[in-house]
Amino acid sequence: MTDERLELPQGTLDLLILKALSLGPQHGWAISERLHQVSRATLQVPQGSLYPALHRLERRGWISARWDASDNNRRAKFYELTRTGQRQLKTETEDWRRLTTVVDLVLGME
Repeated sequence: MTDERLELPQGTLDLLILKALSLGPQHGWAISERLHQVSRATLQVPQGSLYPALHRLERRGWISARWDASDNNRRAKFYELTRTGQRQLKTETEDWRRLTTVVDLVLGME
């Protein structure tokens, strides 16, 4: 993978957060680190983008939050996917796959 960072299209961060949380409850920093690792260090989500997205997803009812102790025994807010969030993840994943297929077709035209 290249060393270049990618800008996420509008709404993509929400999808990635939902996917990360589908693996189990996590606090914000862990979500950011997981996305960074899985993307082979291509995605770096700044706190100024991550936490507003988490709050937006919580307001929509797609995730819930609770305070608990982190691995290093510090107080942290853990986020978890709700049933509504699971349905939203499925819908957004299907939409994303259709969109990327169509964009790929257009980019491949001669």
